[in-house]
Amino acid sequence: MKEKGKLNFIIAMLIFSSIGIFVRALPYESSFIAFVRGIVGFGVILLVMLLKRQKSDKKAIKENLLLLIVSGVFIGINWVALFESYRYTTVATATLCYYMAPMFVILASPIAFKEKLTFKKILCLVTALVGMIFVSGVFESGGGEIQLKGIVFGLVAAAFYASVMLINKRMTEIPAMDKTYIQLFCAAAIVGVYNIFTVDFSALSTDIKHILLLIFVGAFHTGFAYTLYFGSMKNMKAQSIAILSYIDPVFALVLSAVILKESMSVFGVIGAVMVLGAAFVCDLPEKRK
Repeated sequence: MKEKGKLNFIIAMLIFSSIGIFVRALPYESSFIAFVRGIVGFGVILLVMLLKRQKSDKKAIKENLLLLIVSGVFIGINWVALFESYRYTTVATATLCYYMAPMFVILASPIAFKEKLTFKKILCLVTALVGMIFVSGVFESGGGEIQLKGIVFGLVAAAFYASVMLINKRMTEIPAMDKTYIQLFCAAAIVGVYNIFTVDFSALSTDIKHILLLIFVGAFHTGFAYTLYFGSMKNMKAQSIAILSYIDPVFALVLSAVILKESMSVFGVIGAVMVLGAAFVCDLPEKRK
């Protein structure tokens, strides 16, 4: 059972890692893609729960309702910012910016949870920040090709994802699937309202290939992947989850190089190693005295 859980988790990470490739192929506004992703993913998870005859914990939902709504809104903003980042810079750079989220959590932890900043965490934070400077291309003559706008959007996405992580820590016991479908619905709702005022729906592509690909992103990269992700976590140790989570960014970098032919400079590679290495080391447990 544990091995099956690990396999499902790895599959979920591989699916998540490929979303940038699909988003780049869609000719829609980032906010519209985020809306469809949320609403289709919400529907798929509800269908899975219905087929499994899994009932919602209404008491837990009621106790955490405000936090669920706020975190759902933040997820919607996070998606839009990440998809915009894919538009303005490479998938590799956007992914690395996004993986600054653990560093933002470290920065906020002393205020949010009264946690002490250890030497290891400070070292990881500094390493990740220096790594991001390398990734940004400021030391290269061709660094202007990597647009600052994409990096900013990626870091905004990371900040909102970190906020969701912090909010989730504050929630009392609530089933993962209940949490997910409510957050997805709230994400779709807030982005849907934003779309009403910003998207020209008459100009959206009606090409059947684009429509099917858009629905696929919602069903496969959200509904199906989230079901595997949360379904597998209950049979895994926290340490295994933390380590295997790095399949997502590493494989995303590989896909961007192989499929999109995106190359990274020597400085970019060094920066990538520093960002992912710092985040990985931070996930390792502290030695107890």
